[in-house]
Amino acid sequence: MKTVFIAGTDTEIGKTHVACGLVRAAAAAGLRVAPFKPVAAGCEDTAAGRRNEDAEALIAASGRDWDYATVNPYALRDPIAPHLAAADEGVTVDPARIAACHAALAAEADLVVIEGAGGWTVPLGPALDFPALVAERAWPVLLVVGMRLGCLNHARLSAESIARAAPLLGWVANCLPPRQPRLSDNIASLEAWLGAPPLAVFDDDGGMAQPFDLDTLLRRISG
Repeated sequence: MKTVFIAGTDTEIGKTHVACGLVRAAAAAGLRVAPFKPVAAGCEDTAAGRRNEDAEALIAASGRDWDYATVNPYALRDPIAPHLAAADEGVTVDPARIAACHAALAAEADLVVIEGAGGWTVPLGPALDFPALVAERAWPVLLVVGMRLGCLNHARLSAESIARAAPLLGWVANCLPPRQPRLSDNIASLEAWLGAPPLAVFDDDGGMAQPFDLDTLLRRISG
């Protein structure tokens, strides 16, 4: 079983889009892929229970009918910072519960794709954030860089922080509309600073300018 944690340089930079792309690519390669969205802030109450559209998109991308409560154990109503949404509902995010859900998914999968919430260092409670959660479980990280003005600073800071907590597997360039001026130069700069070319490039029209290098990603996950 392999696991990859999808982190982002910021909120609304396409983590779900990239995570779904990775899930679909791995499933197309014949892997059993389990999606995992441990904490989601911004959910709707439905007849089936509280649901988050990102978690539902990940499940749909996998092509399997995973148990929603296992995929998304913490479904918080308001689309605000997770620690504030949890506090408003009197909820404490418990790493042990997240670990148990991950283990249940991992038992049925070849690859678990975990999507965080917001940017890399988003807090989940008074004494818990994503870096601490990821470090405790030793989950390797794939960084999604939203290609827009400011991305170089955000990417470099995020990569440095990730490297202090967990293995950084590489990065993905997600090109956001409107198309960034000198996009190719910015990608080249990140290649130099992050020490490797992107493992995939998503175009600003939602398609893929460069498909996932799945073999390299899986090899890096295996160490």
